[in-house]
Amino acid sequence: MRLSIAAVMAEPVIAAEYQAALRADFHTFMLRCFVELNPGVAFLPSWHIEVMAAKLQAVRDGRIRRLLINIPPRHLKSLAASIALPAWLLGHDSAKAIVNVTYGQELSDKFARDCRAIMITGWYGALFPTRLTSPRAPLQELVTMQGGFRLATSVGGVLTGRGADLIVIDDPLKPNDAMSESRRFAANEWFDGTLYSCAFRWIVNTDSV
Repeated sequence: MRLSIAAVMAEPVIAAEYQAALRADFHTFMLRCFVELNPGVAFLPSWHIEVMAAKLQAVRDGRIRRLLINIPPRHLKSLAASIALPAWLLGHDSAKAIVNVTYGQELSDKFARDCRAIMITGWYGALFPTRLTSPRAPLQELVTMQGGFRLATSVGGVLTGRGADLIVIDDPLKPNDAMSESRRFAANEWFDGTLYSCAFRWIVNTDSV
């Protein structure tokens, strides 16, 4: 069941159906996150967004354990994988351990800030019992009251001793760095020597092409 944002009406039955859709359907939840983070910006539906949402929901359901998403910039992959997905997963299970990796800490913090913004909204609180330990939780690690977390780090960051249920790798290299053999080698060395030493259940790798 998919309902648009316009479905949130005064009629209690419609509102209840919409909330049920937000909990159960990742595509609907991601659209609500887009509206929250981009007020006044029109959402342009596309088949690729539906496919991406379906694949990410399959990750949560355990039907996909390793997922690679390659799409151009500005096609909502980061909103989907780095912002909406962690918030949705922690909503369903506040003890989940999630690691989000990008090419730089500044970008990782930006995604964490947006994820935190979603998780402290009134509508998110009405959907899920999950609460952060503080509405001003440090961006590097958003921790829930039940001990789950969303850890924001960058390629080359320290992860020794950390485990995760889900690792999201979002743009591990800047476009210019991707042309450098030494940069690619360094990123691969970090993946093999640090990231993959973490215990994890699922991994999502996204990249702009």
